[in-house]
Amino acid sequence: MATIKVTSENIFPVIKKFLYSDHEIFLRELISNAVDATQKLKTLSRSGDVKGDLGDVRVRVLIDKKKKTLTVQDHGIGMTAEEVDKYINQIAFSGAEEFVNKYKDQAEAIIGHFGLGFYSAFMVADKVEIFSLSYKDDSKAVHWSCSGDTEVEMEDTIKSERGTDIVLHINKEFEQYLEDATIEGLLKKYCKFLPVEIAFGKKKEWKDGKEVELDEENIINNVAPAWTKKPADLKEEDYKTFYHELYPTLMDEPLFHIHLNVDYPFNLTGILYFPKIKSNLDVHRNKIQLYCNQVFVTDEVENIVPEYLTLLHGVIDSPDIPLNVSRSYLQSDNNVKKISSHITKKVADKLAEMYKTDKADFEKKWDDIKMFIQFGMLTDEKFYEKAVDFALLKNLDGEYYTQKDYIEKIKANQTDKDGNIVVLYTQDKDQNYTYIERAKQKGYDILEMTGELDVHQMSQAEQKQEKLRFVRVDSDVIENIIKKNDNDNANDNYTTEQKEGMRKAFEGVLPENSKLNYFVNCEATAEDALPVFLTQNEFMRRMKEMSAHQQGMSFYGQMPDQYNLVINTAHPLIKELMDKMTSETVMEEVKKNASGHSDKENANEDAKEMVEKTVWTLKDQDERLKQLLDIALLASGQLKGEALANFVNRSVSLL
Repeated sequence: MATIKVTSENIFPVIKKFLYSDHEIFLRELISNAVDATQKLKTLSRSGDVKGDLGDVRVRVLIDKKKKTLTVQDHGIGMTAEEVDKYINQIAFSGAEEFVNKYKDQAEAIIGHFGLGFYSAFMVADKVEIFSLSYKDDSKAVHWSCSGDTEVEMEDTIKSERGTDIVLHINKEFEQYLEDATIEGLLKKYCKFLPVEIAFGKKKEWKDGKEVELDEENIINNVAPAWTKKPADLKEEDYKTFYHELYPTLMDEPLFHIHLNVDYPFNLTGILYFPKIKSNLDVHRNKIQLYCNQVFVTDEVENIVPEYLTLLHGVIDSPDIPLNVSRSYLQSDNNVKKISSHITKKVADKLAEMYKTDKADFEKKWDDIKMFIQFGMLTDEKFYEKAVDFALLKNLDGEYYTQKDYIEKIKANQTDKDGNIVVLYTQDKDQNYTYIERAKQKGYDILEMTGELDVHQMSQAEQKQEKLRFVRVDSDVIENIIKKNDNDNANDNYTTEQKEGMRKAFEGVLPENSKLNYFVNCEATAEDALPVFLTQNEFMRRMKEMSAHQQGMSFYGQMPDQYNLVINTAHPLIKELMDKMTSETVMEEVKKNASGHSDKENANEDAKEMVEKTVWTLKDQDERLKQLLDIALLASGQLKGEALANFVNRSVSLL
């Protein structure tokens, strides 16, 4: 009889309850140990310490439902009785009490520190047995068994083949691990690319309408995945084939890939794929798989690599990433931080090289990779510094420019009187057509900004460069967006009272909509501009759009949309209406009333009275007011449903 050498008897309850948050990890640990034993044997064979043919070196997983056992079997180096006592019985720490106190709040980290992978078997097993025969000459086979306490049994046994069998007597609570489908699913998840063949059951095929078992063993894994090979040994088709091996349910082809292969100052291999990303930042996340020596660790890498990289697909493998630790430990690991920085640099360098060597091809891919690059620029300053030289802007003519090149193109014509370079853009070229045409008439260029992160990118660019403004083309009349001098409204000859009367007249025919707020004002723009049109404040609209993707800005998202209804007092139709309001009869009556008052309060009352009278004179113009208003709504894409039908009918009547 032997005993496990610990200072307390509470180690197994700790292992069972706290070793892992996910019980299924036990299979990964046992398979990893079996693969390690096999790899060690191969190393000894190459060095000449093991003579002759190694024979069968597959790792097998066996289920016996009658005995309720799960066995992991390898043909690796095996263990002598002394090695079992050393590596199994002597758990590598000074005392269980100290261990529990130190790691109770980060239980997953204990394996990486203490090499306790084997003991994860006790999370799902009432009893664990080891049958092992060392590769060493004249070795005796050893049998070890433990029922989850500190007492173990060790004895000599008979075993005909070199290697180790780990036999788990599965606890009743975890009998799902006796199901073929469950085990095969776990093997494909954790062991899909291990470097030693993993066999589980027999291959099956459909024959005569039913599934039949073949004699050939079912090999779970690909022992030589693409990322373990040299880039020079792979063709483009090999990368695509591996992509679909990683993601068999994805039909799209990746746009391009980056093959990582670093051996200093840390070891890192992997392949990152750029998928097509059109919209919805979360739809393709958790597609990067993290491996340690071809053993799957996790696909939740948000806190391991920069956040924007989670939009990529592929594999990262590094023996310098500790396998048996929680993600919280990974976040603080220095090697992980170095790897993260290197990947950022590698990705940025690859994109810069693509842009430099073949701009035309890069431009073709831009719409599909734009969101990824924008996300990186917004969340990683180091990536921004590199990406700003190849991040592109596209105008309505389908031409692509870097920010620097675009500013150079427009600054002569689109700089306002205060020295601001004004970048015009649209998010819907059909809805903003009228405003776009007005801008084009002045020789201005307009960008097409329809991406989910475009608004954030514009705000970032404005913060990075003084005197740079992005303004949507319908945010105001074009003369105000790019104001060239202080006398643009010199042809506005109407009094404040007259304009107030017109404003109130239009307010009386505005549609009722709880989700929209309209602010009516009069302004002389240009005779050839629309008589009435809508604009939307750039700041408020942009804040509302950003609130959809940014926490802490929900206040803006809950606010109703706000529009300015601009009455163009320079337009002939508006002038005609203004003239009706200021007829001689009305003006004479106002002057007559005003002449009898001298104090300021009564003068203000006269002004109010004039407004009321001018509004009253427009009551017979309701149809024309509604028609002008509907033209403005139609031009901005807001006239729909019943209102649109009424507009059509009214247009026919007026004709």
